[in-house]
Amino acid sequence: MRKYPNKSKSRMFFIIKKKNKLVEFLMPENNLLKKLRENQFVKVCGAFDVMSAKLAEMNGFDAIWASGFGISSARALPDAGIITMTELLDAVTFMAEACDIPIIADCDTGYGGPNNVAHLVKKFENAGIGGICIEDKTFPKENSLYKGGKQVMISKRDFVAKLVAAKNAKKNDDFVIIGRVEALIADLGVEEALNRASAYEDAGADIIFVHSRKESTDEIFEFLKQWKGKIPIMIIPTAFPTVTLDELKSHGVGMVVYAHQTTLAAFAAVSDVVKQLSKINSLSDLNAKMASMEDLFKLQGMQKIRDHESFIEEEIKKLDLN
Repeated sequence: MRKYPNKSKSRMFFIIKKKNKLVEFLMPENNLLKKLRENQFVKVCGAFDVMSAKLAEMNGFDAIWASGFGISSARALPDAGIITMTELLDAVTFMAEACDIPIIADCDTGYGGPNNVAHLVKKFENAGIGGICIEDKTFPKENSLYKGGKQVMISKRDFVAKLVAAKNAKKNDDFVIIGRVEALIADLGVEEALNRASAYEDAGADIIFVHSRKESTDEIFEFLKQWKGKIPIMIIPTAFPTVTLDELKSHGVGMVVYAHQTTLAAFAAVSDVVKQLSKINSLSDLNAKMASMEDLFKLQGMQKIRDHESFIEEEIKKLDLN
């Protein structure tokens, strides 16, 4: 059922039937920050649509990263600030309605200045989203891992203003604000990354995401070695896939996000199937790993339809329709 923000509490509620009455039911709180403060290692899976988000939840991830790269790819659009705020909000709201774990929205540069960011926070928080991530590059941004892409930073002061606006706009203390540091992406060095990260912590970021596109983990580990802040560090290891979780934990990383893998895997799998379908004479010739129809019916919750129909029939029997 649709979830609605409960602004007087740090949890979400929805309406269920209990003892033949409709009652408010509190959902599990957005406990990402609680886990991180307790030094629990948080694993987050990227998603590009509701199905990939639901699969991430079913496989035990702590949260879902609503990937700007993934959502753009699903629409065959460049990851370059083309998707609008409302288009992203629509996509992540569908995820939030289907899942009971927090959704973190990849909001690029925040779709404008501090006032735009404040509006963004209000809209996403009211939609039941668990948090947002914004980055310190100019608009329109280009994907950080795109070779030859333009990686232009805004000033530290201008990004701090966005974070202050975001912190002031949120009503729920558990709503997560992630400050994304792109200094390493822009080849400005570890010292600049540390300087910005410290300022972003002071401005109200709950988590710092330090990003790198180098295959070596040297600059990431050097950043972590020198980091003196008190808030958790988040890493997306796409560019350096050989790093292990044990290595990240030992260097003080609090959260890892597998941001791109579901999108890349889906593209490869569907590409393979449609290529074969264009050439085969019979479906029996198809050589591809596929789910069964029953697997998808389970994901869709088809049994809930039958259960709901049965409930309606039982309620009708109690009524005097003569």
